[in-house]
Amino acid sequence: MKPTLLILAAGMGSRYGGLKQLDGVGPNGETIMDYSVYDAIQAGFGQVVFVIRNYFRDDFEARVRSRYGDSIDISFVEQELDVIPKGSVLNSLREKPWGTGHAVLVAHSKITTPFAVINADDYYGQQSFKVIADYLVKVAGSNGEFSMVGFRTGNTLSESGSVSRGVCTVGSDGFLVSVEEHHNIKAEDGVITGENCKGERVNIEADTPVSMNMWGFTPDLFEQGWRLFTEFLNQRGDEPKSEFYIPFIVNKLLEEGYATCRVLSTPDLWFGVTYKEDRESVTRRICDLCDKGLYPTPLFK
Repeated sequence: MKPTLLILAAGMGSRYGGLKQLDGVGPNGETIMDYSVYDAIQAGFGQVVFVIRNYFRDDFEARVRSRYGDSIDISFVEQELDVIPKGSVLNSLREKPWGTGHAVLVAHSKITTPFAVINADDYYGQQSFKVIADYLVKVAGSNGEFSMVGFRTGNTLSESGSVSRGVCTVGSDGFLVSVEEHHNIKAEDGVITGENCKGERVNIEADTPVSMNMWGFTPDLFEQGWRLFTEFLNQRGDEPKSEFYIPFIVNKLLEEGYATCRVLSTPDLWFGVTYKEDRESVTRRICDLCDKGLYPTPLFK
């Protein structure tokens, strides 16, 4: 059994200003996503599924297929706002899909193995893929055996603006207790603050583990997730901007006692492109990794 990698690439890049999933940062125009696919192949993943939007599918799929060739099995699913359970009502004012939790659920028809979830525009590092792949192989055949690669808050900020992160509480046994989405996280005068789910501005320690959306799930997540999404729509489906996040699913299944979530550590440093201004530093860091011999140039031949 080889695990599957699910890449969330449907984001519209509103803050960045364009399809950052296809923006080249490597020596030969490689994207951050390309390095993630390469790392996943090396770590033992057997399939990659991309969650995209219909309006850019043709360009995206053509580019991906020409870049990766037959190096790994790839497929595509579309996240559209009308992909909702039967009987649910869609608010006519809604313009965007339902968030990261919904993005995962639309891939249910493509995945039968334990799988990892990542963002297309985040760099996670080779060891991060290795530790989560090993854990996914370990829990094959089980239900409710989830995992998450944790990163230090202080290492996940952008110099170009505020960010959103899933701030984690981890037990002494190494399992996740809860994760809460915080928005507008930034550092000022050496102090990191962010807005919690109540809209309150709170301090966040630099060492606090955060989720960068590198999750590991057993495939039973889909059945449970659709159940929770249906409940979410019944309660908040009429709100034109409500979002159904992955941390919401994880928290609910932890609260219900259905699942556990092991927090995996990695020596790798996260980096990513939230704003256009981040691109220069990301390009420099990718080139440094190539110069150190961690990646071939070009990445795929």
